[in-house]
Amino acid sequence: MKTLVLAIGNTLLTDEGVGIHALQALQDTHPEPEGVTYMDGGSLSFTLAGAVEDTDNLIVIDATQLKKKPGSVDCMINEDMDKFLGSCKRSVHEVGLLDLLDISRLTGNLPQRRALVAIQPDVIDWGDKPTELVAAAIPLVVDKIVDLMGQWECHRPV
Repeated sequence: MKTLVLAIGNTLLTDEGVGIHALQALQDTHPEPEGVTYMDGGSLSFTLAGAVEDTDNLIVIDATQLKKKPGSVDCMINEDMDKFLGSCKRSVHEVGLLDLLDISRLTGNLPQRRALVAIQPDVIDWGDKPTELVAAAIPLVVDKIVDLMGQWECHRPV
């Protein structure tokens, strides 16, 4: 079983980069287990389609409009993730996550298990770190990812 933890975001736009900052925190506290790949997906591109198609489990971390208090974290799994992404355009990126998943569906390589760990941004403006409320959510994001990997038995216990 292969697992891809894919962080999305632009670290030059304050809270928009929280996915990348959360991935860094995950790497610092839980180095890549066997069978798991951590990837900085930047602001998304079709070049990520191959990595998404080549995995059994996909965990995406991204700043997402949840219509909740800044720093709120939601975890949507499988069909819930698909419904959320399909309900309206939620990405500020040129290529959306839904586009990448659609490519995987068309080729018959949609990851068996998928999750979106979404963080409600506060400010999207020039700045190289998240706002205080959003930064405070990063440990919760890391915990959710570690919990998912444990539930999905993505790695051997260390």
